[in-house]
Amino acid sequence: MANWEHFHHEADIGVRGRGSSPAAAFEGAALALTAVITDPAGIRSETEVEITCEAPSLDVLLVDWLNGLIYEMTTRSMLFGGFAVQIDELRLTGKAMGEPVDRERHQPAVEPKGATFTELRVERDTEGQWVAQCVVDV
Repeated sequence: MANWEHFHHEADIGVRGRGSSPAAAFEGAALALTAVITDPAGIRSETEVEITCEAPSLDVLLVDWLNGLIYEMTTRSMLFGGFAVQIDELRLTGKAMGEPVDRERHQPAVEPKGATFTELRVERDTEGQWVAQCVVDV
């Protein structure tokens, strides 16, 4: 079962990750972000990029994490298909694994501009799974 999904939003697109911990849900949200652009399964894990961030809450930490990924994708001309996240209190240490964009092979659909606070939430659902979601401006 996939640990990510998209959800409907009028102008942009919602990304949602699910997992047994906030870190796992953040990894799923990162995969959902990549899936807005291309199929994550088609991305090779050739290069590892570290991203760290701190925030006053898990909600804001999710936005910072996704915006960090968008920044790294844009400045490095890369796509990421694998993620490893550790969250200690409100400090995130993450790794994104990927490769340079190959327009012919990846066929990127859009370029995300940024994660927003719209529909932002990081919390347990009724089944005890963590859900991390927000809307991404595309």
